[in-house]
Amino acid sequence: MNDSLNQILSATDIKGAKLRNRLAVAPMTRVSATPEGAPTQAMHDYYLRFARGGFGLVITEGLYTDGAFSQGYLNQPGLADDEQARGWAPITAALHEQGALAFAQLMHAGALSQGNHFRSHGVAPSAVQPKGQQMTFYYGKGEYAVPHEIGEEEIAQVVQGFVDSAVRAVGIAGFDGIEIHGANGYLLDQFLTAHTNLRADRWGGPVEQRVSLLVEVLTAVKAAVGEQVPVGIRISQGKVNDFTNKWPSGEHDAQAIFGALARAGADFIHVTEFEAWQPAFTDGGDSLVALARKHAPGVSIIANGGLHDARRASQVRAAGADVLALGRGALANPDMPELWQRGLAPRVFDSGILGPIADIKESELALAATD
Repeated sequence: MNDSLNQILSATDIKGAKLRNRLAVAPMTRVSATPEGAPTQAMHDYYLRFARGGFGLVITEGLYTDGAFSQGYLNQPGLADDEQARGWAPITAALHEQGALAFAQLMHAGALSQGNHFRSHGVAPSAVQPKGQQMTFYYGKGEYAVPHEIGEEEIAQVVQGFVDSAVRAVGIAGFDGIEIHGANGYLLDQFLTAHTNLRADRWGGPVEQRVSLLVEVLTAVKAAVGEQVPVGIRISQGKVNDFTNKWPSGEHDAQAIFGALARAGADFIHVTEFEAWQPAFTDGGDSLVALARKHAPGVSIIANGGLHDARRASQVRAAGADVLALGRGALANPDMPELWQRGLAPRVFDSGILGPIADIKESELALAATD
């Protein structure tokens, strides 16, 4: 095993959370909870495979944060009440028994909500119809609805939802860290994005103001649980409904965003791109990982995007990533850390896993049991 793989498989620390290696399971929506948002036995078995396979960290799929506008998908799990949180406690305990840590990703879907059993419409910074079509493999159909513009009172409720769900995640569910979902086109990213945030108040305008809701949520969650566990945030340029989106002002935007999150006390920033090693912008230059490292120098960086290839993983690690999060690679190889440790080739990802509905399949659970 070469030195770069040795580094990836070495232990690390995110603000006191000790990981046995630098490989994490990336958050991936699997629409396998109960209609009421509670985790199921299939979810327990699904997450446990990754801990048994040697991953140091498992980050959950996005968990909705309140009983109002946050839910994005039918059969999405939540942390909006104590009963949902209690359902996660056996899962986190099982992961701990296998030597893995578990971070809860907290998510508000905003305008991209396509299945919410609490509300019949969505909210967003501005009444802008999202691009593209709803995702059929998450039970969606047709165009996204035009959201209502969110008001100040509802924004305060959004922030409180993140805080309350984080407190439940740590105090009831037993999670070891909190990841705020500020990426992929969901509500916080809608505030960050110029063409979805047309507001003229303190939440809109230049990027330094559009990032302010992300900072406010991060600061509030840090104040509630940050002495107990690390608190970080996921950031991307692309969205689930707009894969090719780029920040219009290039590195200026990167500096403003990563700098603001670092000053707000983020313990980690989780950067996701389709291919994490590629230049962040069309004119070449640094990757988004390298820009995060440059403009948030004291913050742990988690990188995600096509890192199931050991050579690419080593390249991104060298660019400044402390932890490498695998999505497709983890689905095909729930034992990826063990495979790399033993010098074995990983299995090829089969996109059929996520179709026709992206729920957890018996074939996935059988893979972990037999290999």
